[in-house]
Amino acid sequence: MLKDNTRVVLFANGDLPAPEKLRTLLQPTDILIAVDGGLRHILTLGLTPNLILGDLDSANPEDVQRLKAQGVPVRRYPVEKNETDIELALQAALEYHPQVIWIAAALGGRLDQTLGNIFLLTRPELEDVDTRLMDGEQEVFLIRDQAPLSGEPGQIVSLLPLTGPVTGVTTSQLAFPLNHETLFPDHTRGISNRMMSTTAAVSIDDGILLCNHTFNETL
Repeated sequence: MLKDNTRVVLFANGDLPAPEKLRTLLQPTDILIAVDGGLRHILTLGLTPNLILGDLDSANPEDVQRLKAQGVPVRRYPVEKNETDIELALQAALEYHPQVIWIAAALGGRLDQTLGNIFLLTRPELEDVDTRLMDGEQEVFLIRDQAPLSGEPGQIVSLLPLTGPVTGVTTSQLAFPLNHETLFPDHTRGISNRMMSTTAAVSIDDGILLCNHTFNETL
C-alpha cells in the first residue's frame, strides 16, 4: 500500500484546453493513468504513464507498444462492455489507496460523457477520496460536508445540488453569501458566485453539492 497522500491523475481522451496550466499543478510523485486515447495528453506533456488502461480503440497503437516494451503495464478491455474506460480507470486508481484523484480531460465534448463523468463522483467508494474533474481551467468536485477553495478574487464558483435539495449551505468569502440555506435542483440560485479572496469555504448539513470552480474567468 502506498502512502495516504498519494495522488492519482487520470488522463481521459477528452479536451484538455489548458495543458500547460495543468502541468504546473502536477507533482513528480503523482501516479499517472492513461485512459485509452488520453495517453496523447500525457505524451504531449512529456511525461510517462504508470498505467495504460481501456479498450484502446483511440490510443495510438505504436505509442502503446513502445511504452509496453519499456515496462509500462497495459490493461486492455473489450470495446463492448458495461463500464466506460473512465469508470474502469477509477477502479484502478483506488488500488493505489490514494487520498486524491484527479480526472483530466473529462469535461466538454459529448454531453452524455461529461454527465456520466460527473455522476461517477457519487460512487460510494470515492466518498473519502478527494476526487475532482480537472482540466487546468476549472475543477468540478462534490461537497458532502465542507470544502475549502483556493484561487484568486473574481474566479467563478457555482454550487449545484446534484441528487436533491441540499440543506444548511453556508459560504464564506464568496460575493453572494449563503447562511444555512437550502439549494434546490430546479432553481439556479447557486450559479455564478465569485471568490472575494484567495481562499473561500463552503459547508452543508445534508445532501450532495456539486462545485464548479472556474480558474480563469471573472464576472
